[in-house]
Parts: sequence; structure tokens; C-alpha cells
Amino acid sequence: MLWGQLANAHYSAIPSPHSENGPGDRKKKDTDSCYVRRVKTLPGSHSFAADFIEAIATDPSPRVKSRNVIWALTADLSDEIPAEERALYISKSTNGGETWTQVVKLDSRYFDAGIDEGLRNGLSVAPGGAEFVVTTQRGAFQILRARGSDALVRYIEGPHVQHDRPWVSITKKEGDPVRAAAAKMTADGRRLMVGYGYFDMNPQIVTYHRGRNGSWVEEGPLPEIPTDLDILSMQWDQAERPRPGSLYVGTGDQVFRLNLRTMKWTGVKGVEPDSAIHAINTVGGLHIAACWGIYEPVSADVVTRVTDEVFVYHRDEDETGSNVRAYGIEVDPANPKWQVVTALTGVYITRDAGQNWRRMIGLPGGEYRTAHINADGGVIVSGIPGTFLANPFSSGCGPRLRKRDDSDQ
Repeated sequence: MLWGQLANAHYSAIPSPHSENGPGDRKKKDTDSCYVRRVKTLPGSHSFAADFIEAIATDPSPRVKSRNVIWALTADLSDEIPAEERALYISKSTNGGETWTQVVKLDSRYFDAGIDEGLRNGLSVAPGGAEFVVTTQRGAFQILRARGSDALVRYIEGPHVQHDRPWVSITKKEGDPVRAAAAKMTADGRRLMVGYGYFDMNPQIVTYHRGRNGSWVEEGPLPEIPTDLDILSMQWDQAERPRPGSLYVGTGDQVFRLNLRTMKWTGVKGVEPDSAIHAINTVGGLHIAACWGIYEPVSADVVTRVTDEVFVYHRDEDETGSNVRAYGIEVDPANPKWQVVTALTGVYITRDAGQNWRRMIGLPGGEYRTAHINADGGVIVSGIPGTFLANPFSSGCGPRLRKRDDSDQ
């Protein structure tokens, strides 16, 4: 039975027991408990949206020792913050998002707070975590960590605006870098692909290789993608391989697969028209989070939509709908049937590869964008309301029927 069919039921979080014996004992109990905890250790002002992780990245190497080591990109750009103090932060967690340490602060030289920053910036991590690639409205940047000093930031050469387009409300002038969006690095850290383009600026993907001094050397654009809309997401078909066979690209209307051997584009079938492809995940097949729907794999070039009229149970109203504006989809590598979707209306999970879904309980209402599944099954979810740790797949975290007049949580 679909959880959404329980139209007269509400769901409530079962809080985890608090241990008096320290975090180690609490972590042991958390394995079988249902909990939601707010994360308060991200850097910055903690004003509006400063605790929203807009991009989560892991070490791409298949030889990485711990899946609980992760990096996050946050944007502290609130109007409450003086312009000279606004910044992008890269932070690291070694315990699955429980605590975070700032590793890089990028000031306003590298982004434009006036044009959609904080929503579509990209983050890619090199093997070992000593180097990053960040994309912003001002292009793509290579960031090298250094001991005892500030990080070294290098501009990655990319396309520039060829001429002014005054009929578009974008403060881009001739010669300015074209906005960089998605960026993917290979598992060996030797190749990089960056998607460029913004509205009427032709979308293109530029490929790079690592130069002798460690910088990224442009090889040139890939074959023209068969669309004129923005590039929103990219993912390798086999992210753990140094030489993946294909690159999936999500745009403002469809998904395309580029065969990296033949350099030919193929359109993915099954995606409905005019779907903005916000995220692609290829663990166990092709999974897509789109506007308006979620898609599960059929084959390399075919997906099927799994949302239906009972997918969303709205918290405050007795109505359902299939039009889920999904921003992210995470699949557990250890158990691909476990998936987490972040969306405009909340966070949803499935235990059976998309056949049945339910809302993640205990979270504040609002728009959620990113998620990550830790090695122990715990989940990080983040959005406008903030960043939270939860354990929705635990045996103790399930729906609990409540009376109609109970207050919502």
C-alpha cells in the first residue's frame, strides 16, 4: 500500500533517546531510533539560508576509506550581512554531518550575490580532498588547500560573453565569464567537465585535463548538446571509474547521454516534456529528480516516472498530487532500494526503489534541496529551513497514526 493513501493519517517523529553516557552511546542507540537533529556547526552568520547546504560532495576515489567524510558548499549571502562579509564556504565533516569544520572561505571576488548565487553553484572534490572545483556566476575556480595560509584560488579558463544582450535581465557584459553550473571530475582526478551557459547564452560543456603544474588545461568544448536551455546537472554513468563510458546531462527540458567514445548524444526516453532536470543519480541505474516528477531506471536510455496521484500527502490539506518539484535524489550505494528525494514540499523516502513513498517525518516545513546517505544509513537533508541529520530508514522510524485534531509537528 502506498503511504500516501493514508489520507486521514498524520505522521509524527519518534524522538531518539538522549544518552547521558556521551555521543558514542547515543550513536549506538540512534542506529535503531527515529530522530531528527538540527546541525548548528556550519560556518557563517546563521542568518536566512546560511545553513542551507547547496552542494554536497564526496571523495570520488573508489579507494576512499570512509563514506562519512563529506564536504559541503554553503552561501552566506543574506541582506542582513554587509556586502564585504558575504561569502561562500567549503566545510568538511568526518562524522557524517554531525559536526563541520570550515576549510575554505571564498569572498565576493569569486561570485555575484546579485544573480542567483546560492542556488545553482557546483562543488567537485579531487581524490584526497586537498583540491576543489567551485562554479559560480563568475565562472569555474580551482581551489587548492594550503597549510598555514589561505587557499590558493585559480580561475579555470572558460567561455566569455561575446556581446551584450540588453533584452535579458542579466548583468553580464561583453568579455565577462559565462556562468558555470555543473562540474564533474573523474575518479582519478585527471579530467574535468564543466557545464556553462545561462538563459540565452548557448549551453556548452568544456572538458579539461590536468596540466603539469596541477592546473586545469582546456581541451575544448564537447559536441553541441541538442538543446538551447540551461545545463542544470551532470553525472557519469559509472562514477567510480577513471574512464567512465558516458556522461548524463540534465537540462531545462530533458536528459541526454553523451557516449564518451563515439561522442554522440542520445536523448533519454520516458522523461516528460519541459522537465527541468535538477539532479541525476546513477547508483544502480539512472535516477532523475525533475520538475515535475521522479524517474527510476528501465535501461541506460529509458526511465519511467514513479510519482502518481497519491505520491504527495500535503501536511495541512487533504489533497494529493503527482506534480512534485524534486531537486535532488540520493540512492544508497549499499542498498539501492533506499532512496531520498528532496523537493519543494519536503523530503520523501522509499525503501523499495520507488514503488512506495512517504514523507520524512519530524522536519520543519519548507523547501529542501540536497541530501546525502551515510554509510550507517543516517541521512543529511538540507534546504531553506536549515540542515538536519535524520535516521528515516531505522526500524523505529515509521508512520504513527494520530487523531485528526492533533497538532501537526
